[in-house]
Amino acid sequence: MAVSSDDHSMFDLAPIPLWLEDYSALRTLFDEWRAAGVTDIVGFLRADPSRIQACTSRIRLVGVNRKTLELYRAPDVETLRGSLPSVFRDAMFEAHIGELERLWHGERDFASTTVNYTLTGERLDIQLKGTVLPGSEDSWARVLVSTEDVTERESARRSLAASEAYARGLFDHSPVSLWVEDFSSVKLLLDDLRMRGIVDFRIFTDVHPEFVTRCISEIRVIDVNRHTLELFAAPDKPTLLHRLSDVFRDNMEPNFREQLIDLWNGKLFQLREVVNYTLDGRELHVLLQFSVLPGHEKDWSLVQVALTDITARKAAEAYLEFLGKHDALTKLYNRSFYIDEMSRLQRNAPYPVTIIMADLNGLKETNDRLGHAAGDELLRRVGEVLGKIVEKPAHAARIGGDEFAIILPGADERDAETMIDSVHRLVDINNQFYSNLPLTLSMGAATGRPGERLDDVARRADALMYEAKRAFYQMA
Repeated sequence: MAVSSDDHSMFDLAPIPLWLEDYSALRTLFDEWRAAGVTDIVGFLRADPSRIQACTSRIRLVGVNRKTLELYRAPDVETLRGSLPSVFRDAMFEAHIGELERLWHGERDFASTTVNYTLTGERLDIQLKGTVLPGSEDSWARVLVSTEDVTERESARRSLAASEAYARGLFDHSPVSLWVEDFSSVKLLLDDLRMRGIVDFRIFTDVHPEFVTRCISEIRVIDVNRHTLELFAAPDKPTLLHRLSDVFRDNMEPNFREQLIDLWNGKLFQLREVVNYTLDGRELHVLLQFSVLPGHEKDWSLVQVALTDITARKAAEAYLEFLGKHDALTKLYNRSFYIDEMSRLQRNAPYPVTIIMADLNGLKETNDRLGHAAGDELLRRVGEVLGKIVEKPAHAARIGGDEFAIILPGADERDAETMIDSVHRLVDINNQFYSNLPLTLSMGAATGRPGERLDDVARRADALMYEAKRAFYQMA
């Protein structure tokens, strides 16, 4: 399947380093080891570390995006490919065992914290995440890996213990947003509730949500560092402190309620992901680390909050999640999603359930006559049509090369006819813009009632679709 220019741009411009790799040779090596009787992959690898190197050497680099080249100080992909032994070395191999173990046991996703090196020799602390892309589950020919650089955060943590004087310098110049806050008034409010006999704080805040708002108003910000001003687009500290209501808004209150509940239960160190906003209105995903500093456990008068910007990571995760459920060419859901949705509806469906099977007419002929680019254009246009007309709770999916399915929960035969007529009308409109390459679909629909397996409904719809396809070619 061809990759559209939009998908290539999304990959190349992604805000986090991405690697597209071919693990098919590693899959073959695993098959050879299984045939030789290997069962404990971890023990097998540890018994001879050269086997880890053998696994690594079987991984072929297909391509990387711009952020990867920038992070690893590589002028181009070929230079990076030729320098991989100097990038992946030392402590990296120990972390690699965990990734190999997950793949060995059939997992599609893996993650690890490891160490890489730039081409100029600098150490990189890396948060690595990978996934076998849909369509490559059997071959592992396409694996997408992200390598988030967490070097600054890890270096900051290691440096904090050096000395109190250096800690102050690190606070001012830290690459992480740091806040020093006074929660003593919040503690007094919580202590007062205990004295009044409140036991279940969660129920109390259900009944009195205004208490959470009051606690927010009692927090006193003592100091913030320079990176905080940069992160939140604040010109200076007074401006930021004066406009905190613009930073902490919308979904912040439910998150703060959970923070209060943890404090009520004695959890003085907390880690959670939250959403804040910059002063110019941008949404900012941050990893919040909250800690009552040592020596202040009794009054909470000194609290440190560290905010790490994970907006780029969230964007990459959303991209990976999209690829896991969608067909890259048509932007419709993929076969994996279709199978999962059918299983879900089989367990708990709002009957009747209607399934429409659709087939793109003439795809092979178009590929043979005009080339695969023209065929891909037809498929993309099917995605435009179905993506425009099929809305939740219905779903449209590409389930094969030229095969598509529409799942309509709670829909009967009349709804199916309406949907098919609407698809044909939208196809006609689409063809007005592409008169040189007409798009036609053959469709068949079947409706399932309680007690009928949806797989059987799909087969009935498929048979009707093939009848429509035969009729189309007889008339052509």
